[in-house]
Amino acid sequence: MIRSFQGKTPKIHPTAWVSEAAYVIGDVEIGEFSSVWPGTVIRADTIKITLGRYVDIQDNCVLHADSDASYGDYVTLGHGVTCHAKTINAHCLIGNGATLNDGVILGEYSIVASGAVVLERKVFAAKSFVVGVPAAAREEPTTERHHQMIQRTAESYARKAQLFKAEGLGGTEVEG
Repeated sequence: MIRSFQGKTPKIHPTAWVSEAAYVIGDVEIGEFSSVWPGTVIRADTIKITLGRYVDIQDNCVLHADSDASYGDYVTLGHGVTCHAKTINAHCLIGNGATLNDGVILGEYSIVASGAVVLERKVFAAKSFVVGVPAAAREEPTTERHHQMIQRTAESYARKAQLFKAEGLGGTEVEG
């Protein structure tokens, strides 16, 4: 369901796909070939949330923040991610079930491992590999192999979303 709130209506690029079982409300902007999968909530009732190009927000994610939040191009949020981050830069992957708390900034080409819990206002450099509870960056940066996997994942979800769109599933109509 896509809803306006206090005069703010989500802006969804015509090539993007949003599941009819997702809830997107308020000042949200979704870029080209991005996808929002079933069970996801993107709640921008008091702030703005911007998704770049080829961003895939997989099933049962929650996106909200205390200040404007942005997700760069080619970002993947795996199933069940809770993200209150301020900035997820381009070419990042957040693993299934990870939690990123308020004010987090993640540098480009970074990975947050499945199940990691990132504490408030943590800032990670580009190519960080973030693991643990509470999460910390490993000494070894992400590699070209990781960067290619991030790119392939984002492009794969863009293709899947176009198949769902071709079947007439999902919607970009604003309700009520």
